[in-house]
Amino acid sequence: MKRKHKRLAIALLGLAALGGATALVLTAFSDNLVFFYSPTELAAKPHAGQRIRIGGLVELQSLTHEDGRRVSFRVTDGKTDVAVTYEGILPDLFREGQGVVTEGRLGADGIFVASTVLAKHDERYMPPEVVDALKKSGHWQESGADPSALAGRPPAHIP
Repeated sequence: MKRKHKRLAIALLGLAALGGATALVLTAFSDNLVFFYSPTELAAKPHAGQRIRIGGLVELQSLTHEDGRRVSFRVTDGKTDVAVTYEGILPDLFREGQGVVTEGRLGADGIFVASTVLAKHDERYMPPEVVDALKKSGHWQESGADPSALAGRPPAHIP
């Protein structure tokens, strides 16, 4: 084999190895990728079995405590609501009428089985995705607080 052919073979082998490594990284990345949806977006395009996040407000009078640590509630964006079940300890700030983001899987029966429940952490914070979903649905209520702080972004001006 000539020297040119050896170099070409090594270069092609290197490119094949690089392509294989890239494919493995992209496959691992797609397995860990979690998308965020509002209840209306989820109703328009169901994702049964896929790991996703949904966010909105905990619907008033929807919270029920079942056997021990199992809880059921509904997440709404004002237009559509999704039934959620969760087994575990809820965050201290979790309550009806407050913003929430849940991560889990949508069952074939249309009930979202949450593995994680996140509640807003103080009086002014709400995840940007939840704010955007509430604004799209027309249920966003402006308050006296800086809207950028409500969206989880740094305020435009800090005195």
